[in-house]
Amino acid sequence: MMIRPAEQAAIKRGDIDLAFRRWASPRVVVGTRMRTSVGLVEVTSVESVSPDSLTADDARRAGAASLDTLLTALAARPDDPIWRVGLTYAGPDPREALRSTVPDAAGIAEIEQRLARLDRASKIGAWTHQTLDLIDENPERRAPDLAAQVGRETADFKKDVRKLKELGLTESLDIGYRLSPRGEAVVDARLPAPRVRVPRPSGTPLPKIGAPATRALRAVGVRSLEAVTAYSSDELLAMHGVGPIAVARLKDALRDAGLAFKDAAG
Repeated sequence: MMIRPAEQAAIKRGDIDLAFRRWASPRVVVGTRMRTSVGLVEVTSVESVSPDSLTADDARRAGAASLDTLLTALAARPDDPIWRVGLTYAGPDPREALRSTVPDAAGIAEIEQRLARLDRASKIGAWTHQTLDLIDENPERRAPDLAAQVGRETADFKKDVRKLKELGLTESLDIGYRLSPRGEAVVDARLPAPRVRVPRPSGTPLPKIGAPATRALRAVGVRSLEAVTAYSSDELLAMHGVGPIAVARLKDALRDAGLAFKDAAG
C-alpha cells in the first residue's frame, strides 16, 4: 500500500487516520505494519464501503480537501470496490534502534553467520563484506557509482544493500549510504585496528527530503536540523533544488524536535 510522504507525516501527527483505495481485494489486513520514512504505520481496520456512504468527515480524515476531491480520486477503476483503511502511527522503525546498537563479540559472531548465509545463497558469490567495505570507504556516494565500482547492475546492488539494512548494518540516505555504528563494529572486528572514518554529522539528522534538496543544503554546510534553523523557509525555497515538499518535511521534523525555521524577517 503506497502512502505519499506528506500523508505519512500527517499520519504521524494524527491529522490523518483513514485511507481509501480501489482494490479488487484487500491488499492489507488489520495489524499490517508498513515501514515508511516517518516510522511504522499500522492498519487498524479494513472494510468495503459504497461511494454513497462517504462523508465530508471521511475526506478530512483521509487528508482530502473535500468530499468531492476524494470521490474524484476514487473515480478511477470503478469496477473495483472501495476499501476504507484505518491507519495509525505505530512508532519508529525498529531498525533505527538496531543500527545504533553496537554488538559484543558474540553478537558480531552471530552477524557473521548471517552474512555467510547471504554469501552462500548469492549467485555472484561472496559479496557482503565487499559491499560493507565499499559503503564504509565511500559514504554518501550514489548507488549507481558504487555499483559501477564493483561491476554490478544498480538494481541488484541496491537489493543486496537492503539485505544489509535489514541486519541494521547500513543506513540509506537521500544520496547514497553509510554504515551504521553496528555496521562499523562488524567491519572493524575483521581489521587489525578500527578504520579511521570521517566524523558523522553532529546534531539531529535531516529527514528524507530528496537528493536535489539534500545536495543544496550540503552545499551551504547544512547537515542537521539544528543547522536548518539558521534559515527561513523563504531562504530555503530560494535555493536551487529545494522545493515546497522538502520545506514541508523539514518543518515537520523541526516541530517534532522542538525547533523552527528562522523568522522570515530575521
